Amino acid sequence: MARKFRDWVEVLSNMGSTPTPEADYAAFQKKVKRTILIDNLSPQVTASVLRTAFGQFGTVKNVQFIPNYTGLENIPCCALVEMESPRQAEAIVSEITQFPFMISGTPRPVRAFAAEEEMFDDRPIKRGRRIQCRWLDPKDPDFECTNKMKRLVRKHAAEELFLLKHLLGEEEKLAKQQAEELKANYKKYDMIDNVISDGTAQGLARCYHMRNLDD
Repeated sequence: MARKFRDWVEVLSNMGSTPTPEADYAAFQKKVKRTILIDNLSPQVTASVLRTAFGQFGTVKNVQFIPNYTGLENIPCCALVEMESPRQAEAIVSEITQFPFMISGTPRPVRAFAAEEEMFDDRPIKRGRRIQCRWLDPKDPDFECTNKMKRLVRKHAAEELFLLKHLLGEEEKLAKQQAEELKANYKKYDMIDNVISDGTAQGLARCYHMRNLDD
């Protein structure tokens, strides 16, 4: 009998220590304050790369990439980076806002913003919030309004996809231009190095009575 009584006491004690919805949401809000959104990331960037990049600002607790729902490849990625404290998150946003911050040699600097609650797929349900879904009859006064909202959402999605494709095209041109300039500069410096090493520069200097660079 005494053993059963102790078991019931333990069960009731565990029930009392169960986190409440209010406590869960408060803990989630603290998590949001110490998390930043990083976008313009290259698709090749991994969680370990982000941990190394932002480890200089503090301790990175978690990295979560936001899924790409567009179906396009090689588009800029986004990630939620959770730091140890809100102060560290604010320092990253301030630093990247003032100075370009490059990761993995992408042709574009990344951007940092304070995270918002709606960015998290695993956010807890806010107490008192209710979402109801129901089918609308065509004769319902809200039917036409709902259709307008649906068409507007599709229009915005199409416009965003068009702008994204245009941005990708511009970045591909920029990356190609940078590669060509790098190749041209390498060729130029390689030619100068060969001219100096094979004695051509010294011969031209003597011919035109110019001072040798080695002197």
